[in-house]
Amino acid sequence: MEMEDLVLVSVDDHVVEPGGMWDDHLAPSFRDEAPKLVRKDDGTDVWDYQGQQMPNIGLNAVAGRPPAEYGIEPTSFDDMRPGCHDIHQRVRDMDANGVLGSLCFPSMPGFCGQLWAKHPDKVIAKALLQAYNDWHIDEWCGTYPGRFIPCALPALWDPAEMAVEVRRVAAKGCHAVTFSENPEKLGYPSFHSEHWDPFWQACNDERTVVCLHIGSSSSLVITAADAPINVMITLQPMNIVQAAADLLWSRVLQRFPDLRIALSEGGIGWIPYFLERSDYVYRHHKDWTGADLGGRLPSELFRERIVTCFIDDAVGIENRRHLNIDMVTWECDYPHSDSTWPRSTEALWPALAGVPDDEIAKITHENAIRIFSYDPFAHLPREAATVRALRARATDVDVAERAVTGRAPRDPNEPPITILTLAAATQR
Repeated sequence: MEMEDLVLVSVDDHVVEPGGMWDDHLAPSFRDEAPKLVRKDDGTDVWDYQGQQMPNIGLNAVAGRPPAEYGIEPTSFDDMRPGCHDIHQRVRDMDANGVLGSLCFPSMPGFCGQLWAKHPDKVIAKALLQAYNDWHIDEWCGTYPGRFIPCALPALWDPAEMAVEVRRVAAKGCHAVTFSENPEKLGYPSFHSEHWDPFWQACNDERTVVCLHIGSSSSLVITAADAPINVMITLQPMNIVQAAADLLWSRVLQRFPDLRIALSEGGIGWIPYFLERSDYVYRHHKDWTGADLGGRLPSELFRERIVTCFIDDAVGIENRRHLNIDMVTWECDYPHSDSTWPRSTEALWPALAGVPDDEIAKITHENAIRIFSYDPFAHLPREAATVRALRARATDVDVAERAVTGRAPRDPNEPPITILTLAAATQR
């Protein structure tokens, strides 16, 4: 296999919601309750909702900008690459990067719809939730059939409503839902409670993958308030280990045998030791802790049921024999600051050196297609889906870095950005 023969499907990208998203999907009687995009006097764009003004944080939409311009200050749509929010330009950027398919997580309502869950009137909250999901499935994903894996938001406030929505969107072809990596931090029961059983059952029945994106508990990895932001950025992916441990020792995976859970943007390099440690804990402590995994080792349960996801993880690929190669998936993370766009192929290819072609195919697209009930080749022939073929369609797309703010290089004497600074900037 040559590098440009790759077929790439990303199971983790992001959408910056456009201002007109409600027009065709929310009943007129609820329009006044929807977030409204407004431009402030300083030129930044914010969503006005229930007396709050919610900006897009710069790190959420920096594709195409030089790293020196990355930052946490609020931004405007004028500062973003159009592919962040315009579906037509998004597909063009995907072509230029050689990416066939994409699963996009939300921005404005939070990774798992926290914004709707806070609304005091749950009738309105449900209307906003369903309108958002319909916009995402029918318009964002539906405009280009075969190019996107739809991913719905849940009705966090009521597991029965969550189940109804999972089944509703499954009938529309959506078999992914985003949920919290730690619902207790959002004020809800934990994974160890029976509270979420209607939701788990619906996902189990509909073969809907539950995606736990890092940061979906609305909390940051804070070691110390004055720690440099590099501490948080380093630890954030590996922090998903907490959700992995919670799930592994909960009743969820045993109670719902067809349920699949994705650790979105969590990386894979840490997993071999985690599985080794889990098996040791089981063998060494189960007689007094009462752990019972139905006769299986924790590592066996994890490999069978947990979808693992990575952006750039050569160590994880090298140690793939400790994973289930049929559950490993790849991510681009466009347009976030960790994204490898527009050179994702070039970033990934060195890590695939020596990997058999059949395993490369599984990692780059076959696993995502199977796990997420996604069929791109029903709309695009496979020979037209390779990096080579897609990039040939987008030779006119400018992928060069473009400065927007003209920000001067960072002064080495300037105090570092701290975790506390980021927390203040992102607090809602």
